[in-house]
Amino acid sequence: MAIFHPASRMADVTSFLVMDVLERAQAMERGGADIIHMEIGEPDFDTPSCIVDEAKQALDDGFTHYTHSMGDLDLREAVAEYHRKRYGTHVDPGHIFIFPGTSPGMTMLFLALLDPGDEVILSNPGYACYASFVRMAGGVPVEVPTYEEDGFQFRPEDVAKRIGPRTKAILVNSPCNPTGILLDPDRMKALADLGPLVVSDEIYHGLTYGGEAEHSMLEFTDNTVIVNGFSKAFAMTGWRLGYLIVPEQLVRPMQLIMQNCFISPNAAAQRAGIAALRLAGDEVVRMRDLYDERRRFVLKELRNMGFSIPVEPKGAFYTLINARHLSGDSLSLAFDILEKARVGVAPGIDFGSQAEGFLRLSYANSLKNLAEAMRRLRVYVEERTK
Repeated sequence: MAIFHPASRMADVTSFLVMDVLERAQAMERGGADIIHMEIGEPDFDTPSCIVDEAKQALDDGFTHYTHSMGDLDLREAVAEYHRKRYGTHVDPGHIFIFPGTSPGMTMLFLALLDPGDEVILSNPGYACYASFVRMAGGVPVEVPTYEEDGFQFRPEDVAKRIGPRTKAILVNSPCNPTGILLDPDRMKALADLGPLVVSDEIYHGLTYGGEAEHSMLEFTDNTVIVNGFSKAFAMTGWRLGYLIVPEQLVRPMQLIMQNCFISPNAAAQRAGIAALRLAGDEVVRMRDLYDERRRFVLKELRNMGFSIPVEPKGAFYTLINARHLSGDSLSLAFDILEKARVGVAPGIDFGSQAEGFLRLSYANSLKNLAEAMRRLRVYVEERTK
């Protein structure tokens, strides 16, 4: 048998610890345990019926063939229309790519953008997979610490200090995973003015609370790539449908990657995407209002247990809580909570060293389940702090 070694760049690609917790929880469930899931960021709602019906009709109408490699032009025009109405920005459909999910889109983006050794600036904490996307393309993630008292928002002056000759992009995420924080508009503009391309992950747009306004990075600069999709606000995780809006310089390189790697996205799912953008607005509002009710309940309960949340999350469906009074080892703590309280939570270390000692909780679960999860956590905390 031939002996070979995987590519050396894969040595620095880490596991997604949230999935390790989830998979352990699933194994416990197979053994009969009753687990309440707050570790995974997935809507618990079914996809709205107007979207499902459109996909069924698309199949009946023969949308079972390849589309344009960049995606169905009708969907790309719907995305452009959506951005014009929502943000007042002009988007050329010829700069929009439809992908089978935003994660493949970002992976392909960095393949098109980065030469080996090029750098991408990321926040610490931040979404666990960003660094892996960069490394898999041969790039180097450069982390900039953010701080609890600041809501874990980028400080533009700190980002500026890390910009060097190999910096290709700054990656921002608002609303943010894992914190649920929105970037202030003045910080977004300041980051846009620093010079490098800004990759703006806006997948949680549509899920903001308390009257907070969402701002797209396209409002501040054309030197940006917008990452968005249908999984979160439209409850379409299993449909695997996302999109990127890219500057002119990236259109042809990205198209070459699409043609070689995907040929085209799923035809019927793209017709469902059109229905999501044009027909599902009321359903998005309904789901958002329910998330907000859950958010307010969970924050109140957690604070009553003694957890620190100095800046209230106003977007997505997460809160990042300081649990250092229980343990400085968030991974061990997450597994201990799973084993003893039967509640799945995500370890802060998965999102960066600045989040060690924190836990991320997702409130994308029913209010009934969340109430039971809070009861179990309260008992766990009381026992642990005796």
